[in-house]
Amino acid sequence: MSRIRKALIWMNLALAVLVIAAGACRIRVNHLVNAESMNIKKTSGIKEVALTFDDGPSPECTKDLLEGLKERNVKATFFVIGEKAEAYPDLIKKIQDDGHIIGNHSYTHVNLGILSKKDACEQIRKTNDVIYQITGEYPQFLRSPFGSTQKNLDCQMNMIEVLWDVDPRDWEVQNKEKVVNKVMTDVKDGDIILLHDGYDSSMLAAFEIIDRLQAQGYEFVTVDKLIFELP
Repeated sequence: MSRIRKALIWMNLALAVLVIAAGACRIRVNHLVNAESMNIKKTSGIKEVALTFDDGPSPECTKDLLEGLKERNVKATFFVIGEKAEAYPDLIKKIQDDGHIIGNHSYTHVNLGILSKKDACEQIRKTNDVIYQITGEYPQFLRSPFGSTQKNLDCQMNMIEVLWDVDPRDWEVQNKEKVVNKVMTDVKDGDIILLHDGYDSSMLAAFEIIDRLQAQGYEFVTVDKLIFELP
């Protein structure tokens, strides 16, 4: 089954290498500078989806969320807010230690698309630095709040902007059943699911979504596994 990845990739075409083989798109990205909207298609016999959690870490929910993911042997991608990461470094380290991907979700959850380029870059750079100070690694992935960004930001070099396919607006409805029903209705092989870290209803919905999709033969992977395959 073909998967379509919606990702904004900041790419220097002179240094990026695209290798297409056996129906799969394998991507090596050495340097990323220009904004391009890309659809990346992969072919596999395994049904895969990626769970992503925005807006954390949350002192109320993150630990329980991580425990539930571990019990289900699921790895996810956490797009964290810089000021929250700075306030709760132990939670960021726990996310890393449990094998999840940590991405950048700006420092104060502002609309990067309406800021000056200088201020937008400050939001990104500051969060990258906070994550590095805690984990020893700079994040590879960025999800701009509200999906709103700008082209040609120097600070987005070497970062991949990741959007989503399924958005149940869990932060708005705050109802487990509605979130689960929306995701189960819309999800398909290769999708990225958007949820939020900080709501009990979202956490409980995530657990039920995992249980039901695993029963249907789905595997949960981190976003890098859906966006590209490295040889």
